[in-house]
Amino acid sequence: MLLPAASAPARARGRSLRAALREAVRSGRLAPGTRLPSSRDLAADLGVSRGLVTEAYEQLTAEGYLRSGRGAGTWVGDAVRAARTRARDLAPRATDARADFVPGTPDMSLFPRAAWAAAQRGVLAELPHHELGYPDPRGLPRLRTALAELLARRRGVVADPERIVIVSGVAQATTLLGFVLHARGMREIGVEDPGSPQHDALYAAAGVTTVPLPLDGEGLALGPLRESGVRSVVTTPAHQFPTGIAYSARRRTELLDWARSVEGFVLEDDYDGDFRYDRAPVGALQGLDPERVAYAGSVSKSLAPGLRLGWLLVPEVLAEEVVERKRTMDLGHPTLDQALFARFVERGDYDRQLRRCQRAYRERRDALVGALQEHFPGAEVTGIAAGLHVIAALPRRYGPQERFLARVAAAGVAVRPLTDYAHARGGDGGQPGVRLVLGYAHLSPARIRAGVRMMAEAIAGRSGASTGR
Repeated sequence: MLLPAASAPARARGRSLRAALREAVRSGRLAPGTRLPSSRDLAADLGVSRGLVTEAYEQLTAEGYLRSGRGAGTWVGDAVRAARTRARDLAPRATDARADFVPGTPDMSLFPRAAWAAAQRGVLAELPHHELGYPDPRGLPRLRTALAELLARRRGVVADPERIVIVSGVAQATTLLGFVLHARGMREIGVEDPGSPQHDALYAAAGVTTVPLPLDGEGLALGPLRESGVRSVVTTPAHQFPTGIAYSARRRTELLDWARSVEGFVLEDDYDGDFRYDRAPVGALQGLDPERVAYAGSVSKSLAPGLRLGWLLVPEVLAEEVVERKRTMDLGHPTLDQALFARFVERGDYDRQLRRCQRAYRERRDALVGALQEHFPGAEVTGIAAGLHVIAALPRRYGPQERFLARVAAAGVAVRPLTDYAHARGGDGGQPGVRLVLGYAHLSPARIRAGVRMMAEAIAGRSGASTGR
C-alpha cells in the first residue's frame, strides 16, 4: 500500500508517504493495535531513506494516528475510527414513475445555457476585484437596482432597492422572517389550508408555530383569521397554492385591513406570479401596502431551483432586523451569482426567458386540459389561468379516492391528491370524489397526453400504454 508513495518524485515523497499511512489508518487497512515495521526495515523495503520514514512516523504520532514508546516500537493508535468515504446524494430526484404529475418542478431543459454562459463570461471580465470581498448582506446594489425595476414593471410592487434582500430562495426568506417575528414576540403565524407543506418545518426552525387557516372562494377566510389570534400570515394571493384561485380584490383589501388592525404582517409568496396565460398577471399584493406586506420570489420556476437565488422585499420597520439576521446567517449571497443575474436582467435575457417559459407552459397546460376532457368526461379543471399545475376534480364514478390513487400508482403514474396539502383535518374543503393536483411544467405535451391516458386505462382495468416522448 505504500509503494506508490515511495515511487513519488523526490520532493513529494515524504508528503506522499505520510498521506498514504494516514489514509491506511483511516480506512481501517491498518487496524488499531497493528505493530508497524521499524523505520530501518520499512525504509529498506520501500527503498527510501530511514530519515524519511522516521519523519513520517513522528508526524503521524503527533497527530494521534500512531503511538510509540522508547524501545517498544510503533503501533497504530486506538483513537482513529475507520471513516466511510462514500458521499451520499440527498437531493430530491424525479420518481421512476412512467408518468409523473407531481407538481413543483419546472422544465430544467429550458434553462438558457448559452445566454447564461455569455453573461458569466461578461461578469468575470468586468467585475472589479473589490467586489469579490464580503458583500453587502442585502445583496449587490447593482442587482437590487435591477430587481427593483423588474419587479415594479412586471409585478407592480413598490420596490425600493434599499429594502430588497437577496436570499437563497423563498425558503430562506421564510426562515429569515420567522426569526425576526420570533424576536418580536410572535410565536404563531397563519398559513393557508390547504397550502405548502414546507411552511411547518421552516417556521418551526425559527421557533414559530404554524396555524392552519381555511380558504373560501375569494381567498383566505377572514372570520377564522380574526378568531385565530395570529398577527402574521403567509399567503399566495396571485395564484393560491395549491387550489389555484386568485384572491379577489375585496379579499385583498380585507386582508390588508386586518393586518393594519392587529399591527401585523402578510408574507406574500409570489412563487409563480409571472406565469399567467390568458390575461395580464394579477399585480402583487405588496403594491397596495408595502409597510404591511413582505414580498418573496425566486428564479426557481423561471430558471432553475438549483441556482438558489431569490429576493425579499421587507417593510421598512423590519428591514434592519432582517438584514442583520441575514448577515449572521451567511454573510451575504455569493457575489458572482448576484453579478451574473444582474447582468442577465439588465440585458433583457431574463424577460426573454420568461416569455419562452410562458409559451412552453401554456402549450403544456392546454395539452393537460384537453387530455383530461377526453379521458375523464365531466372532470372539472380549475386553477388553469396561471402557474404550473391545475386542480382536477373528477366525478364520483372515478372514486373513491383511495382506490383511484392505488390503481394509478400500480400503473406507474405518480399523482398527488389535494388532501396531501391539507394542514388540518378538512383542509381540502370536504369535497367528495377525486381531487388531484397535477403538475405539468416538466412534461412534454406528448408525455402529458400519454400519462392521462394511462390513468384512464388504469381505472378502466387496462394497462400497457406508452408514456410517449
